[in-house]
Amino acid sequence: MYRILIIEDEKPLARFLQLELGHEGYLVTLAHDGPGGLSLALEHEFDMILIDWMLPGMEGIEVCKKLRESKQIPILMLTARGMISERVNGLDAGADDYVVKPFAIEELIARIRAIQRRQADRSSDTYKLQDLVLDPVAHRVEREGQQIDLSVREYDLLKYFLENKGVVQTRESLLRHVWGFSFAGETNVVDVYIRYLRAKIDDSFETKLIHTVRGVGYVLRGSE
Repeated sequence: MYRILIIEDEKPLARFLQLELGHEGYLVTLAHDGPGGLSLALEHEFDMILIDWMLPGMEGIEVCKKLRESKQIPILMLTARGMISERVNGLDAGADDYVVKPFAIEELIARIRAIQRRQADRSSDTYKLQDLVLDPVAHRVEREGQQIDLSVREYDLLKYFLENKGVVQTRESLLRHVWGFSFAGETNVVDVYIRYLRAKIDDSFETKLIHTVRGVGYVLRGSE
């Protein structure tokens, strides 16, 4: 089921949206302030997040910026701010779309479906970095035309790196997104799987793609 987190401090509106989207088949979770919504978004997995601009504790645009530091999940802003400059600020902060209040529920649902279609289109694309190719449909990984066999966890780790290539990932972020927030192990499991992955996609090739950022974590990038 498609999971949506709504961060909205107007509780009657939030409940209305939860009921209406529930009728459309979505599984909706509610949060009513910025810090609480950000915590839920980071600790749990959602397919989309709807964020009100004006929130107690932390403005929606700040929640959006902080989410973009570690997540590529679609974000739709709910805002009463109608000025073009403010909408641009929201998009520049990482939002994928926005709806200006007051809005018709039909418009909101249409925009959610449009984002879903874009997600579906992207999911069929291959991920590439130089001569490394990951095909999510065929579940196939190649480098220099050679097929590389990966375990499920190695594949998930590589796919997350490719989705966020060039972005430095901390061990905690990799644990949260690849292993899941409920994983109870130590962060050194990340180092173990990085070694496994390097042995398969880097060690036999001249150009190394997985780089260690000392004191921070790891990043996937090509030659500079």
